[in-house]
Amino acid sequence: MQPNKLAFKLLSLVLVAAFALSGCGAKTPDVAAGYTGVVISTVPQDLVTACKKEGMLTIIATPPDWANYGTIFADFEKTSGVKINSLDPNAGSADELAAIEANKGNTGPQAPDIVDVGYAYGATGIKAGDYQAYKVSTWSSIPDTVLGIPAKDPTGLWTGGYYGVMTMIVNTAVVKNVPTNWSDLLKPEYKGQVALAGDPRTSNQAIQAVFAAGLANGGTLDNAQPGLDWFNKLNQAGNFVPVIAKPGTITQGATPIAFFWDYNAYGYKDAAAGNPPETVVYPSPTIASMYVQAISAYAPHLNCAKLWMEVLHSDEGQLAWMAGYAHGVQQADLESRGVIPADLKAKLPSSSAFSTAVSPTPDQLTAALAMIKAGWMTTVGVDIPTPAP
Repeated sequence: MQPNKLAFKLLSLVLVAAFALSGCGAKTPDVAAGYTGVVISTVPQDLVTACKKEGMLTIIATPPDWANYGTIFADFEKTSGVKINSLDPNAGSADELAAIEANKGNTGPQAPDIVDVGYAYGATGIKAGDYQAYKVSTWSSIPDTVLGIPAKDPTGLWTGGYYGVMTMIVNTAVVKNVPTNWSDLLKPEYKGQVALAGDPRTSNQAIQAVFAAGLANGGTLDNAQPGLDWFNKLNQAGNFVPVIAKPGTITQGATPIAFFWDYNAYGYKDAAAGNPPETVVYPSPTIASMYVQAISAYAPHLNCAKLWMEVLHSDEGQLAWMAGYAHGVQQADLESRGVIPADLKAKLPSSSAFSTAVSPTPDQLTAALAMIKAGWMTTVGVDIPTPAP
């Protein structure tokens, strides 16, 4: 899921060798050392048995370095005894739904069982008939709302897993005066330094950075146009770089200031390990957005798909996301039961750091996505080439 989730064409998973094992959030010691997973005993054992018989889980657009999914992959495989078939890790949410549609009658390895999509695509997938309902055994521990928006479809057609908050990651070896807000980025000292994590015509992460910029410049959750206008100003000032930012471009200084969800930004900062020094800034105001998971209406490996959902919403699954700096939707439940390790709690950013974050409703997000995708070229007029894999 990100790289380009929603079309998070974040980048080629292979990226740079130094980042090949980085959890999208954190490059955790376990994963870096060749972590092979743990058996999650709390999941329904009948699903484990049934999944073993199916022998495969097909996922799409879910790279292991996104929100620490690599750990979850290992835990699922250890628990189920089956391998994950990962399709096009660099695809986006729109691509995920297109893959479901294109493989309705296909029971082979090209048909996704599971999707992880941007929040607006929860409603889109339901409308298209792309999902089937399933309520995990921990359903009651998933709150009805998070950030003031629904965290699960009442019928179980999709379930929110985690959310991120839009930040700036800054290479402080290149950028001596760290920007703290949107207006700072228009200053001449940041010429040729500011980039997005994808193409705003396809990438949810990039689109929501544009959306967030608008909130500080006369926009509202019902009007994303000021975000486009602000990026036009950024481009006219010569500060915008039409390059898809990724860990390598940040560390090399080609895109020393870039917008990413906080779980990505902190993960890249960890992976850099101080070489070069990097910092993460929450501009104010900013956007928070959830990612949701759903089972394909045509899933060839239905029991494995259900087991996958169970793993995601187990304590281990939620803690894995949190270890990757993603904000798990069941965090409050884990806190109430005292199951979050002290060292993990200590490394997570304080909620006060993003107290001005707001989250759009599905309708607001859908409208903003449409406006930004349609208006990027007419307002900003900058094409952002997708790097070759």
